Amino acid sequence: MDESADSLPPAEVLLSKRVQEMVINQEEPPHLYICRKTGEAADEEKGVDVTSDPLSQVPLIDLSILSSSSSPSSERDGELQKLRSALSSWGCFLATGHGIPSSFLDEIVRDAREFFEQPMEEKRKIEKGVEEFEGYGADPVPAKGQPLDWSDRLFLDVYPEDRRKPKFWPENPPSFRDVLQEYTVKMRMMTEAVSRAMAKSLDLQEDCFLNQFGEKAPLQARFNYYSRCPRPDLVLGLKPHADGSGYTIILQDVEGLQVLKGDKWFTVPTMSGALLVLMGDQMEVMTNGVFKSPVHRVLSSSERDRISLAVFYTPEANKEIGPEEALISEERPKAYKTVKDYADVHWGYYQQGLRAIHVAKV
Repeated sequence: MDESADSLPPAEVLLSKRVQEMVINQEEPPHLYICRKTGEAADEEKGVDVTSDPLSQVPLIDLSILSSSSSPSSERDGELQKLRSALSSWGCFLATGHGIPSSFLDEIVRDAREFFEQPMEEKRKIEKGVEEFEGYGADPVPAKGQPLDWSDRLFLDVYPEDRRKPKFWPENPPSFRDVLQEYTVKMRMMTEAVSRAMAKSLDLQEDCFLNQFGEKAPLQARFNYYSRCPRPDLVLGLKPHADGSGYTIILQDVEGLQVLKGDKWFTVPTMSGALLVLMGDQMEVMTNGVFKSPVHRVLSSSERDRISLAVFYTPEANKEIGPEEALISEERPKAYKTVKDYADVHWGYYQQGLRAIHVAKV
């Protein structure tokens, strides 16, 4: 006989327990983690467009060509055209030539894995409350009826430095803090390069997006640990959503992230040294809809666990952002309003399983 809804534990109770603990205890995913219908995963797989070369799908952009003054102009122009096309159709691209050594990216993944593989009592030293955001645990309780994600995460404000809360920064592994500090410096350099390249691809003044973000534009790091799941056909690692950031830079150790293009899901391949740059809603606003903020999700897997690190780059608090004037014309009228603190509005909709971009539309 089925349990009645009243006898099932509420989200607050489930979120006080880590997914990793449930897996260690060999528990089946509780009811609030079930978000797919039986057979849905198999039906989707039939519709997934698989080519012999997965890299021919999600576009690949070499940032070194765009940032080097010694690159031939024809090569640079070709790469800028590719960048514009990628962000107009996919809303994301795999970045190579970003100047961050693969060995350093491997080190970050190694430290993240070491953190998540520690005993529970060690991780609980930096645990957050069920309703809090920063720290180790799960996202705050979503709206009633919304599914929970099959993942544990560590969320940290990393820039500006005065936003950091050291009590949430792990002391183990011992290298974690220094490595994250170095990665933050590299992310600041990369967001500068990417923002300039995106502006140039649209024939705009190259600092225009950097000016909209502001000098103290926050960076937030989200380390995700996706445990193995006994029912990947029914449970998702992360529910479908678009980001509320300006854009997000993602490092993943194995495949699992998927991007929606048209009505099909495409798996983002892993490639040594490559980082995924994914547009958030605020870049869609700034480009007057030229660049797209794609819906994406993370699958769960019964065969392997997965680590990822997402760094969110968001405009300064209380700073108004809006479509660049040069992207508004008779052919492309102004489609978005000026907004500020959009990420906060986005979060309210995200918790209800909804997109928020409509609130910024004219």
